[in-house]
Amino acid sequence: MFWLKTLSFGPGHRTRTDVILLIMEKILVGSFILACVGVTIEVLLTAATNFYKKRDTRLKGYSYVWMLPIYGLAYPLFVWLWPMISGWNIVARGILYLVLLFAVEYLSGWLLRKLIGKCPWEEQYKGKKWSINNLVRLDYEPGWFVVALLFERLYLFIDKIK
Repeated sequence: MFWLKTLSFGPGHRTRTDVILLIMEKILVGSFILACVGVTIEVLLTAATNFYKKRDTRLKGYSYVWMLPIYGLAYPLFVWLWPMISGWNIVARGILYLVLLFAVEYLSGWLLRKLIGKCPWEEQYKGKKWSINNLVRLDYEPGWFVVALLFERLYLFIDKIK
């Protein structure tokens, strides 16, 4: 984390508690930004899909409130992951992000199914050729690849803000 290197301890400087609070604030703000961007992308894509498939000129898009914490998980994952993979090429990072993304989508869908009785997006995935247990769709990989790399860029931008 770029900004963490600029912090200093000792008399006249930040205390360890100050540093921990700064880290927590950074993670919360970063998570909130990525959550908002993720939900916005989802709303835009569902509106475009509805226009394309149904010629719905209202451009009605949607998401689920459940998606905010799910997309928000991306920031702490990048905080943990980026130092280990920053030297990898973009394709390798993108593939890793896809694996993690599908794991998070599958696990969060499964957990929501256990908690509230159904996964909010399983109706849209039901009966689709590349759907796995109605929780993830492998045919979404190209789009998720792009979104994951966009999130990486956003993480790096947010990380440089002090």
